[in-house]
Amino acid sequence: MSEWLESAITRAQSINDWLAPKRANALELLSTTKWPTRKTEAWRYTPLRVVERTKAKSIDDAAIRLLPVAIENFSAIELAFVNGKLDESQLTNALPKGLSISLGQNLSDSEKAQALSAFSTTKPDRHLFGLVNDVLAQDVVIITVEAGAEISEPVRISSLLSQGAESHTRVQVSLGEGSRLSVIEDIQAQGESLSTAFVEYNIAAKAHLEHYRFALQTGTNVSIGGSHFSLKDHAKMHSTIVSFGSDLSRLDTDIIHAGEFADAKLNAMHLLDGKELFDLHATVEHAMPNGTTEENVRGIVADRARSVFNGRIHIHRDAQKTLAELNNRNLLMSNTAEINTKPELEIYADDVRCAHGATVAEIDKQALYYLQTRGVSRSKAQVMLNFGFINELIDLMPNAALAEWVRPIIRERFAQMEVK
Repeated sequence: MSEWLESAITRAQSINDWLAPKRANALELLSTTKWPTRKTEAWRYTPLRVVERTKAKSIDDAAIRLLPVAIENFSAIELAFVNGKLDESQLTNALPKGLSISLGQNLSDSEKAQALSAFSTTKPDRHLFGLVNDVLAQDVVIITVEAGAEISEPVRISSLLSQGAESHTRVQVSLGEGSRLSVIEDIQAQGESLSTAFVEYNIAAKAHLEHYRFALQTGTNVSIGGSHFSLKDHAKMHSTIVSFGSDLSRLDTDIIHAGEFADAKLNAMHLLDGKELFDLHATVEHAMPNGTTEENVRGIVADRARSVFNGRIHIHRDAQKTLAELNNRNLLMSNTAEINTKPELEIYADDVRCAHGATVAEIDKQALYYLQTRGVSRSKAQVMLNFGFINELIDLMPNAALAEWVRPIIRERFAQMEVK
């Protein structure tokens, strides 16, 4: 066990609140969990030296006020964590009918018991830093949508970190039967920092979730998190993940088809430069019949950056009539960049239609040269050749305002990345 993990366990043992029963279970699991090494399959290409060396610490300073990046032509119900603590002053006072947002510590005893029974049930225990988040999260934000309610304004969950800060945030989202909600998870970090941010989604029958996760921070921060979804009968979700890299950026996503005729779409894109690292582990569990999954992951990696993708689709024995597709496409912009991709299909049902594939290609240098000979600068030529590779997924984002916001950010990122 590493010194950092021992320190985390020691800190967690001093916390005593309404989450104590769940924390005790997570502490027991952590005490027997080995610190990942190169021989640990889930962390084979993602060394944790940067975590062990981090000097980030909890900062409890009410004077620090950080605000989420503004998005033009976009309004949302803002939910901001500043260095790990919910800034209630940024929360909209009047919530729309059918939506409730509460801190766990402010719930009634019966509501706490209900929240406690749902805590860490969608997120699997195999996630090491999910367990770390279990023990170090000092409270949970509970977001509930009543049955049949359609919330037109998105909820934006922003995790904001200042220089040297460590944070561990946790959110539970429950969509009632036939309800509709959009959620944006947004990580914004300054300088050397460390965060674990996990969100669990329980999507009831016939409910619809529109989900986004933006992790556009770069530099020396460490960002480890997870988005975990459970879909009941006829539930639908559409998730979009947009990420840059940092010293260590890791996201675990789990989609569980817990009901029949559930439909899941996941589109993920990442752009890496310098010595950045981004690791996406996505697992889809088809436990019930007639489910549908469409998963598209695209990455562009430049300089000496490293991309890791592990996509696993597990078709259980009773999940007949499943339709599942996984496609991973990657573009190398440097001879020193590295892409490690591992798409997996594990099928135990015999009446299914499933496909998976991965490709790694280089930028067409002849096309790049051609554009340069026509007076197009090298940086603009790269944007022209590569933008369509990612833009196709941006066009699939249901929220047009978010698509128009992120498009120039990605275009600027392209301009900074050079073919080498």
